[in-house]
Amino acid sequence: MGEKSKGRYKKALGANALLFFGTLMVSAVFMFSGSAVAAEPAAAASGVAGMGYLAAALSTGLACIGGGIAVSAAASAALGAISEDGSILGKSLIFVGLAEGVCLYGLIISFMILGKL
Repeated sequence: MGEKSKGRYKKALGANALLFFGTLMVSAVFMFSGSAVAAEPAAAASGVAGMGYLAAALSTGLACIGGGIAVSAAASAALGAISEDGSILGKSLIFVGLAEGVCLYGLIISFMILGKL
């Protein structure tokens, strides 16, 4: 790596660190200053509602994990196939899109569960 690249990376790292810690300090000032407004105590959620929230979270989380595993396999195979023959780009994108659809189905199911609560 050349000296020019090192200097550019150091500048980028410094700028990112400055922005991160600056934002952190500003948010800490806003969080710890001012008066706190008390909210009305919420009614305790029943066990059925808690199970519904858990089911919605599990359906989304597990669907996204499965979709990530499917996309990792399909995308790597698609890249290998495209490197050999560029004419199959459309077919490979369809398979990768089908794998991503699994995540969307899990999200839709979780919205349906939350709609019933």
